[in-house]
Amino acid sequence: MKRASPPNFDQLAFKKALGQFATGVTVITTRTDSGQLIGITASSFNSVSLAPPLVLWSLATRSASMSAFQANSHYVVNVLAASQLDLCKRFATVKGDRFEGVSHAAGDSGMPVLDGALAWFECHNRSRYEEGDHVIFVGEVERCGIREDAAEIAPLVFQNGQFHGLKPL
Repeated sequence: MKRASPPNFDQLAFKKALGQFATGVTVITTRTDSGQLIGITASSFNSVSLAPPLVLWSLATRSASMSAFQANSHYVVNVLAASQLDLCKRFATVKGDRFEGVSHAAGDSGMPVLDGALAWFECHNRSRYEEGDHVIFVGEVERCGIREDAAEIAPLVFQNGQFHGLKPL
């Protein structure tokens, strides 16, 4: 099998090109065996399969949360609304207890589901793949739901280094 050619661009050019792809924003949440709540902002979420219901997301191998997500049997993917930009930033940057003052409820697996999320996917941590400087997590969706008024609410979108809300064309 022929191998890939070396890239003809640097990392900055690659990041700028990737930044042109608009993506939804999620917060991935879990709970450790000791009960500590863990959450991180991720825009790498994607559907994989309808049967069985599978989704994926990725996390940098150097992430402080990596060991918790690799060890846990379950996590929740919370899809954020445009009005939840503060949650996006909190789970991306806050050190210490990111859940302090954040309204949430335990899903059936005990993992935190964020109040007000447009949609949520409660997942069994089915498989993990180390690729480059990230680990790709594939989750088998056991339960999912949407906010009652989701059709009327703009999602939080990230593109070209900025956050946006969407309106139908």
